[in-house]
Amino acid sequence: MISESEMPHLRRCVELAAQALEAGDEPFGSVLVSAGGAVLAEDHNRVASGDRTQHPEFALARWSAAHLTPEERGAATVYTSGEHCPMCAAAHAWVGLGRIVYVASSAQLAAWLAELGVPAPPVRTLPINDVAPGVPVEGPVPELAEQVRELHRRCYR
Repeated sequence: MISESEMPHLRRCVELAAQALEAGDEPFGSVLVSAGGAVLAEDHNRVASGDRTQHPEFALARWSAAHLTPEERGAATVYTSGEHCPMCAAAHAWVGLGRIVYVASSAQLAAWLAELGVPAPPVRTLPINDVAPGVPVEGPVPELAEQVRELHRRCYR
């Protein structure tokens, strides 16, 4: 269950997604939070560089592997504006990160992009647990999902 104390982290993910969009990138943002509630790292999408693997969730997985013990990684939570893609879900599981909380699901995103006429991505959209079955996952968060949808509308208009 998503608690009220987690909402600021999710709102920050939406802010980071907006920053990505303002920087000319696709609107995704993520925050890594310790078991004690401290923000450890955050990032937004950087795929406009030409490297389509520059997703914030992947960057946070790499950061956690370099800076946290296995125990700290397992107790941490990744908050994110959109459900992890298969690449990011795999990275999350491989480094042993804990829970994921996302604002918008990959199914929601796929439907929104289809409505906007955006071509399907080269990698199939899958729920996180289809890729990483042992990762605790929560989402979507309806009270913030419309904000994420609007960012994608702005991106692809």
